[in-house]
Amino acid sequence: MKEYSFLKELKERKILLSEGGFGSMLIQRGLQPGDCPDMLNISKPDWIRDIARQYLDAGAEIIHAFVFGASPMKLSDFGLSDRTEEINRAGMKIIKEVVGNKAFISASVGPSGKILKPYGDADPDDLYQGYLEQCSIIVEEGADLLSFETFTDLNEITIGIKAAREISINIPIIATMTFDETPRGFYTIMGTTIGQAVEGLSGAGADIVGSNCGNGLEKMVKIGKEFKNATSIPVIIQSNAGIPETKGGELYYSESPDFFEELMPELIECGVEIIGGCCGTTPEHIQKMRNLIDSRK
Repeated sequence: MKEYSFLKELKERKILLSEGGFGSMLIQRGLQPGDCPDMLNISKPDWIRDIARQYLDAGAEIIHAFVFGASPMKLSDFGLSDRTEEINRAGMKIIKEVVGNKAFISASVGPSGKILKPYGDADPDDLYQGYLEQCSIIVEEGADLLSFETFTDLNEITIGIKAAREISINIPIIATMTFDETPRGFYTIMGTTIGQAVEGLSGAGADIVGSNCGNGLEKMVKIGKEFKNATSIPVIIQSNAGIPETKGGELYYSESPDFFEELMPELIECGVEIIGGCCGTTPEHIQKMRNLIDSRK
């Protein structure tokens, strides 16, 4: 049985640094709207390899295989569900080649893009089997942990976590949801509060909970504080570099690495155990975070 050292390392180190945005960097390299991002593991492996290496060089201690949309349910949108195994194995092999034993290897698992019954037509059993298939490949390829990211439906993410737990009772699982600020507090678009997320995610078997995407750092600091007030298990926060805007036909993110350097100490001081970036963040953002963490040792 594989020995997973990630949680032990997190407990001893107090804070770990994850990577930054991946998809936004791929868009800069030429990923086109309508293309299947995860197919880049096969068609443009050098793109994936180079971005992962940049984050590793910037000091990230968790690097994700780029298989966020590589569940059979999501791949079916592109007519690629029959290539689920090929894409996930390719994504994992690229990251293992780049990282070796220099950082923890995770795999980013994202939502299906489907709406569960009775509000939509997605069958929970089908989603369960799909996550079971994807996670079994990832675990077999030797991931140190799994990261369920960017979910808004608590029911769907708990289905994914439970499927992963059927594959392995020991592999560390990170589970993050995306929240919007309302006059009544933070909610996912499906109406889940931070407290409900904590209860549901930890109850399903997640070891680390938190939030990624959807917000710039100022709001993510607030979200991080609410998570820390709601739970005693480790918390992860991965902020966007602001809300994307379109300038000159290209996506633009307003929050610079220097802005992150200025505000990130507040997130660290509230006790968040894992920090990193999401859309729009770059290796330069991660390097600033690395410097902050190192300066506090």
